[in-house]
Amino acid sequence: MPKIVDHEERRGEVVAAARRIILRDGIEAATTRAIAKEAGYSNGVLTHYFADKDDILVSALEASHRRIAERLADKLSGLGGLAALREVLLDNVPLDDDRVQETGLEIGFWGRSLTSPDLLEVQRREAAELRYLVLSLLQSAAEAGEIRTDEDLEDIAERLLALVDGLSVHRLLYPGRVTDDRLERLILRELDHLSP
Repeated sequence: MPKIVDHEERRGEVVAAARRIILRDGIEAATTRAIAKEAGYSNGVLTHYFADKDDILVSALEASHRRIAERLADKLSGLGGLAALREVLLDNVPLDDDRVQETGLEIGFWGRSLTSPDLLEVQRREAAELRYLVLSLLQSAAEAGEIRTDEDLEDIAERLLALVDGLSVHRLLYPGRVTDDRLERLILRELDHLSP
């Protein structure tokens, strides 16, 4: 009797193996051979589930983004405006082990995305969704009178997103200088500047 294979489970195992390699050794080390070995499969098995290495990497990036979105949805339940914006911004910086790993994974993909159209498309799509969420929450906060409206909200959204990206990189590169407390304080101070 032929063995029944759960294709989604096997794809998930390969994606998880790619994630482990990227976090442990960097994105350059995530070759198809290394991913197959980490997952406990032959190279040939990978070709049944993924078109190529970039397909695996895109799947790993999308899986990371799904985990973040699910966690964030739980945190935002019942919140709106400035309170929700605060949660979104703080959730997108490396303030615990999970978010340190997610940030490291994301940053690892940035350089690779510049040479991979598929990865770049995922990065841009996900960044656009986050930008839309931040802008929507800013608009909600402005309508509720929680923030000043004398500055273009799109400019504020770009500044907040750049702050999150920049502080996240600094937190990973210079943890002695950019501590968790300082990182959180800098983001909250930026939000305080928006108060009417």
